[in-house]
Amino acid sequence: MPPPLLPVSAPTTTKSLHDQYFRTDDLREGVAGRAIRGGAFTIGSQASQFILSLLATMVMARLLTPRDYGLIGMVTVVTGFLTIFKDIGLSRATIQRAVLTHDEASSLFWINGVVGLCITILTIGIAPFIARFYHEPRLTHITMVLAAGFVVSGFSVQHQALLRRRMRFGLLAASDLTATVLSLAVGIGMAVAGASYWAIVGNQLAFTLTSATLAWAFCRWRPSLPKRTTQVREMLAFGGNITGFTVLNYFSRNTDDLLIGRFWGSQQLGLYAKAYQLLLFPLNQINLPVGGVLTPTLSRLVDEPERYREAFRRTLDKIVMVTMPLVAFLMATSDWLIAVVLGPQWLGAAKIFMWLAIAGFVQPVGYTTGWLFTSQNRTGEMLKWGVVSSLLAVGSIAAGVHWGAEGVAMSYALTSAFISTPANLWYVGRRGPVRTMDFYRTWFPVALSGILAGCSVVVYRTLLHPTHPLLGLIVGFAITAVVFVATLALGAAGRAALKDLIASLEHLRPSK
Repeated sequence: MPPPLLPVSAPTTTKSLHDQYFRTDDLREGVAGRAIRGGAFTIGSQASQFILSLLATMVMARLLTPRDYGLIGMVTVVTGFLTIFKDIGLSRATIQRAVLTHDEASSLFWINGVVGLCITILTIGIAPFIARFYHEPRLTHITMVLAAGFVVSGFSVQHQALLRRRMRFGLLAASDLTATVLSLAVGIGMAVAGASYWAIVGNQLAFTLTSATLAWAFCRWRPSLPKRTTQVREMLAFGGNITGFTVLNYFSRNTDDLLIGRFWGSQQLGLYAKAYQLLLFPLNQINLPVGGVLTPTLSRLVDEPERYREAFRRTLDKIVMVTMPLVAFLMATSDWLIAVVLGPQWLGAAKIFMWLAIAGFVQPVGYTTGWLFTSQNRTGEMLKWGVVSSLLAVGSIAAGVHWGAEGVAMSYALTSAFISTPANLWYVGRRGPVRTMDFYRTWFPVALSGILAGCSVVVYRTLLHPTHPLLGLIVGFAITAVVFVATLALGAAGRAALKDLIASLEHLRPSK
């Protein structure tokens, strides 16, 4: 563990604090190894969180009902939207900016904190209207309690951003893992005690409070009173574009929950929301931590186009080598997965999950474009793309809602896979170090091997008719892994990707 960082109040530590939190020029040397080690820390933590969360989901899904999850889903459509404004893009501005001062960080801290407090007050005020919209009076108190999380997290945004700016990924991973363990313990304990949907509320609040507390403990920087500067206004403009994109993206991603809940009720919404969450579980364990590592890494390399392009390409290669065969396996075994993880009362989510997996196959590729827009300071273009992608997503959801949750999943998935993602890759690759064809050259051989691996599982199911879901999942996963690696190794590009993966693992060895 690194030595404790000194508080800002100590008069002899000004230079030390500047080096520890605000400088980035020293990070250029050895940035590849630092990024790989940071990614390993973060993915290791995320893998642990994934396993713990999966086990907790298996327990809580048997203690709670689809209606319980549906009630929370109705509220989080609104509270999740308001969460966007807690950050207002300033954490990414802190990470991306080449030069940052204590005064600038302090001003951003108070802005985030005040915004979080205002959102808490706003959320409490609109709670009765949310309940009235859904014709569900229980939502009033659920919304009011969840509102407390905004003010808590608002005052920790900059501490987490400073740790990420300095690429202190080990500390961030430890914080996330600790918060996950404690929050899951709270959620399961409340569910066992018969708290029904309040167990989910307790789980969310416990995670927020623990994360904020650990951010202050690990980052000993303390803000001073805010000051107005030209640089802060520039960072607000940068963050404003990111916030605008996030608002549009959130609206498009949650219109499905809104419409299904409004027209089909909490039962259908519970099935849809849980299928969506179960799919995002493994994908987020990869995309979110890798993005957290790669954005500051690319920001440090933005003036070196070749190193920038190579760092991105190698990272994308490894992301799709994990996500594409995994999603193909999940798609081929969706009914077994639902039966084992959630239980028989959730089998109605199996077809929904299968359709959503089509979008999940390519979405990790599209997700990486945000790292390019942000690190290259192209957030204005990112906002424009957000308008287009939101229209496509909302249109697809509206087209499918007549057929219920399954119709929404099918329409959204096909639009995402065959229209939105290709358009996104074209738009971001028009300029900058990474071009559109770089995406396709990187992931095409991996995608082909992933599809063949998924088809092999379907053949296994068709010929042998396995009856036990858990055994079927184990054998199917083994088949997927063997077929994927074997087919990938047949081509020159695939062999190069596998060799690069092995070479990258060398960075994880402790230096002598």
